[in-house]
Amino acid sequence: MAKLEPFFSKSHRMPRLGDKRVLFGIVFINRIGLRWRDAPKTYGPHKTLSSRWKWWSEKAIFARRLLELSGLG
Repeated sequence: MAKLEPFFSKSHRMPRLGDKRVLFGIVFINRIGLRWRDAPKTYGPHKTLSSRWKWWSEKAIFARRLLELSGLG
C-alpha cells in the first residue's frame, strides 16, 4: 500500500474516506462480482466506491500501478 499512496489524490474540500479502505472495497466488489450498491458497509458508501473506481479508471491509475508493481512500467 505504501507504494500506491503517492498516486492517490489528496482531499481539497472535505475529509475523504481513506483510499486504502476504498481500494479494498473496489477489489472486493470486482473479485466477488457484486453490484456497487451491494457492497458491504465496511468499505464505505457504494456511491464513493463507484465514483472512485470511475475516477481512478479514467486517470489510468490502476493500469499504471499494476505495471509499475510488476516491474514492467
